[in-house]
Amino acid sequence: MSLLRRIEGGTSTFRNPAPTAAPGATPQQPAKEEASGRRANAALGSPDLSLDLKTRVQNKLIAELDLNADTSNLELIRVRIQQLFDGVLEQEGILLTRSERQRLFEQVAADIVGFGPLEPLLSDDTVTEIMVNGPNKIYIERKGKLERADVAFENDDHVRRIIDRIISPLGRRCDESSPMVDARLPDGSRVNAIIPPLSLVGPVITIRKFSRTPLTVDDLIGFGSMSPELAEFLKACVIARLNVVVAGGTGSGKTTLLNVLSSFIPADERIVTVEDAAELQLRQEHVITLETRKANIEGKGAVSIRDLVINCLRMRPDRIVVGECRGAEALDMLQAMNTGHDGSLTTAHANSPRDTLARLETMVLMAGMELPLRAIREQVSSAIQLIVFQERLRDGTRKISYVTEVQGMEGDVIVLSDIFVFEQTGVEDGKIMGRLRPTGIRPKFTTRLEEANIFLPPSVFGVDMRPW
Repeated sequence: MSLLRRIEGGTSTFRNPAPTAAPGATPQQPAKEEASGRRANAALGSPDLSLDLKTRVQNKLIAELDLNADTSNLELIRVRIQQLFDGVLEQEGILLTRSERQRLFEQVAADIVGFGPLEPLLSDDTVTEIMVNGPNKIYIERKGKLERADVAFENDDHVRRIIDRIISPLGRRCDESSPMVDARLPDGSRVNAIIPPLSLVGPVITIRKFSRTPLTVDDLIGFGSMSPELAEFLKACVIARLNVVVAGGTGSGKTTLLNVLSSFIPADERIVTVEDAAELQLRQEHVITLETRKANIEGKGAVSIRDLVINCLRMRPDRIVVGECRGAEALDMLQAMNTGHDGSLTTAHANSPRDTLARLETMVLMAGMELPLRAIREQVSSAIQLIVFQERLRDGTRKISYVTEVQGMEGDVIVLSDIFVFEQTGVEDGKIMGRLRPTGIRPKFTTRLEEANIFLPPSVFGVDMRPW
């Protein structure tokens, strides 16, 4: 007896099955099997039929699957889903080709234990950013350029389910009372979600993907983001415990650069990181990661970056790495840098190295302290030794465009000195050409490098400069 004859009873795909033919009777069942198979196979040819088939299979699967079971082993869960999936198709009497069967299973499994239609985009290493503008418009970024993705959600509720799946393990929520949320994926990728009524196009998700393996300094040199001389210089600055601020605009690569700079910290030092959503991927062994917490549904229990910065000072850190200074925590960060916590690293949004100082002054004022401007500038100038400014150019590439020393105060003005500057030489096929050149100025903190037994060759600063 064929598989079809064993499963045809009571199915939705095969209606009014004929009784088994007696020996010698005209065999009409194979024709019915072929016609039914064509109808089942056509289910994936039409978007509406495909969606209906996927929904029916998924609903039956969810009804039979124990969602309260241990979800720590995804491989075992996928095996269980595969068994239930095969059983549901057999009960439904659905005939599919091997490729269609596998495609339907991957879609159903992604909706149950994964991130739905986003799964293929998240597994594509060429995609650097994913933007969900409602259920039917999904855009991605590849090589700095935006393009429309050929996937879609079923409806707004489908998007909301995926948002909940992302944020639930982090203890965060996104609902009408709190319609915005920041979160992260298990690989550290940054996620922001905003839902109606704040969003008028439906639920919106923005995912900034991180590389599966953290980018190294060699990768940035290969991309042209920095030169070998600059890499050697920055490594020396981190080892010599200079306080460094990585500045730049949104999407310019500040967090990636901060991760690379943090990799230069010696392995025998205790590192405490403070972030809104944990994104840094440090490979040292002695790393403590602190993450903020939003208020609960009663509006209580929030823990800010400032609270964590104050707390980490009591944790005997050798290095403090703050993912981003964007408010009053800048004051506590500057005080930490000025009270023996050398070698601290952080990032800040700014449009230039000079603008970075103005942003820091503004953030300090947000702490509510009635401090005179000169006192703030003295704090900034004594706390920070180096500003590394990262920029996203018009062709989508990300490059370090300025490396600037903070030399101190002259009157009421903080003196800055550019050590490296990106020099654009032209545009070829839409790609910006240029090089990061040293200005020939040796920084005043060179003595601190030498005290750490680091002696950089004069060529690093443009003396007897050769092409790199």
